[in-house]
Amino acid sequence: MVELEGVIERITYQNEENGYTVARFKTGTESVTIVGYLSHVRNGESLCLSGDWTIHPTYGRQFDVESFEIIPPVTREGIERYLGSGLIKGIGPVTARKIVKAFGLDTLKVIEEDPERLMEIEGIGPQKAAKIVKALEEQKHIRRVMVFLRGVGITPALATKIYHHYGEQAAAILRENPYRLANELFGVGFRTADRLAGLLGRKDPVDAERIRAGILYFLHKYTEEGHVFFPQAEFVTAVAKELEVPEEAITRGITALVEAKEVYLEEERLYLSFFYWSERKTAERLCTLLGAYQVKKLPFPLPSVPELETLTVEQRLAVEKALVDGVLIITGGPGTGKTTTVRSIIRLLQLKGEEVLLAAPTGRAAKRLTEATGVAAKTIHRLLEFGYTAGIGLKYGRDEENPLETDAVIIDEVSMIDLPLFYQLLKAITPGTRLILVGDQDQLPSVGPGSVLRDLLASGVVPTVRLKRVFRQSPKSKIVTNAHRINEGLMPEWQGADDFFFINIAEPAQIVEAIIKLVTVRLPRYLKCNPLDAIQVLSPMRKTLTGVDNLNPALQKVLNPQSNSKPELRIGERIYRQGDKVMQIRNNYQKNVFNGDLGKIVRIDPEEQVITVSFDEGESPVTYEYEELDELVLAYAISVHKSQGSEYPVVVLPVTTQHYMLLQRNLLYTAITRAKQMVVLVGTKKALAIAVKNNKIEERYSYLEQMLKRLVEGRGGL
Repeated sequence: MVELEGVIERITYQNEENGYTVARFKTGTESVTIVGYLSHVRNGESLCLSGDWTIHPTYGRQFDVESFEIIPPVTREGIERYLGSGLIKGIGPVTARKIVKAFGLDTLKVIEEDPERLMEIEGIGPQKAAKIVKALEEQKHIRRVMVFLRGVGITPALATKIYHHYGEQAAAILRENPYRLANELFGVGFRTADRLAGLLGRKDPVDAERIRAGILYFLHKYTEEGHVFFPQAEFVTAVAKELEVPEEAITRGITALVEAKEVYLEEERLYLSFFYWSERKTAERLCTLLGAYQVKKLPFPLPSVPELETLTVEQRLAVEKALVDGVLIITGGPGTGKTTTVRSIIRLLQLKGEEVLLAAPTGRAAKRLTEATGVAAKTIHRLLEFGYTAGIGLKYGRDEENPLETDAVIIDEVSMIDLPLFYQLLKAITPGTRLILVGDQDQLPSVGPGSVLRDLLASGVVPTVRLKRVFRQSPKSKIVTNAHRINEGLMPEWQGADDFFFINIAEPAQIVEAIIKLVTVRLPRYLKCNPLDAIQVLSPMRKTLTGVDNLNPALQKVLNPQSNSKPELRIGERIYRQGDKVMQIRNNYQKNVFNGDLGKIVRIDPEEQVITVSFDEGESPVTYEYEELDELVLAYAISVHKSQGSEYPVVVLPVTTQHYMLLQRNLLYTAITRAKQMVVLVGTKKALAIAVKNNKIEERYSYLEQMLKRLVEGRGGL
């Protein structure tokens, strides 16, 4: 075993997932290549390495690191590089140079023992000095957590998140019950927590905490896949296999959780408690709203207004039912006149003297609704005044105790609404208030749990008008026509079209090249547009060569290339650059940003290690700390699922057999209907045909349909 001491000059490569690092390491006057698992090290850090020299067949002589220790730098250059490496928030290269110039070799001693002296440096006041001292102290604690977690392969970013979640007590808490990680921290799976438990000496496979954590983790996992409940027998078998324990142990664990009311078991349906009550109360409240209107005829003759004269029979029926029913669903595909119908309903309700509130699940969908109707619309979260309340924390400001004060509520893009959000909406609507739900039943289901729109339609309980007539378009316009053809199981047509194109390419690598050329050269030149604003690449999957994860860095490289004028922040293999198009990938109620929200990085502070993102015009930008960046991904390409509720001038979609598992009719239909001006498909006709023929709808376990039927049919309630 050989020992080396020196300074990291430059990190060439670092895998964010496991910390594997390739770097140039300076030992005295010699620079060498080092490789190994050096989690959380930065440029400028001084290390003592243990390992052996090896000869790589391609890269030659390099030092293979077995273990390492971080040692305080002892030279002025080393201290400056250490402080300016980005390791300590608040200090960048310029500030580091000033501090070392003032305090020399005593710099680290001054920061630790006499931090007030930092205020002698120009640009450092009391707040910044305190922040620097706190960051240096945090790094010591993070190092200890990193040493503690290194053996279980937890990523550096996740280790930082664990520290910020549990603080200095992280190690003690995890020693006491490592399974807390699986259910309390986003990004940690049960397997990681279980591996940590094993290393800490908890070897009993039927340990009560292990069984409890496993049951809760997998129930949460199934809700993330869209299920509201899971059949008990199927769940017991699957989880017993995952945990490698007898099924009896899982059954006992479920019984204990039912007694604690953390889960509910009803007629072999196993729920997390929140989803049980969400489904049950949704059914009850919806039936209450339905029963609040008993009018059998129009409350007044429909006036002769221009909005009504051009309506079809179906549209007029929708308008009439909106005036007499407590709850109404208006559904139909693209181009069937849903927006025209909604405008007419709003006009008549306003003539009647009623107040109308409009909302949609996402900011983009709400903006589209505002533009289409001329009436201000909000996101559902904003409509329900979601946010912080003093002394309480995060909550909905509108609920049964403080309902919406209006005569009618119109919600667009209902296919996107998951069960928990729909329940919160219903809680804020009083009986007697009209609720009008508008959406396309053939779109993909919501990202969150439940199949609200499909369940409501399937129940037959809620009055519904289906708009079927497709209004005339230009003979050369094929987007709407092809969307309906695909929905009917027919291949799209593109011959002679000026807004729908198919480029036949078989090789995935060539598909990627074609997409890059389309987005950067061909389409911007043809449409005279800014690709960042006008073109959205969608993909059925995250993985594979033509998936989102590969397309994003390739598109970032050409659409927002590296520049001295653009600050950037690197986390492992990921690079965030000022000007990047990004997307939030989980609901963050504290920041009031939600899964699928698209934004743009407007500022990066490398010293503070924070990124500022603008999501909506007129709204305050959102700031992300370093440890929060796993919630943010590049969005030059996004999955079709994440595109729901949005519209883009141009959609580019790879269609390849690489995505065989997700080549489905409703996915293709959803992707095409996101485009307003143009669709470009790149791939093979074989893959396109597979998608068109595959009408398999994703099965989700939900009982809302049956609950509604039972309530309305009066079979003894729920």
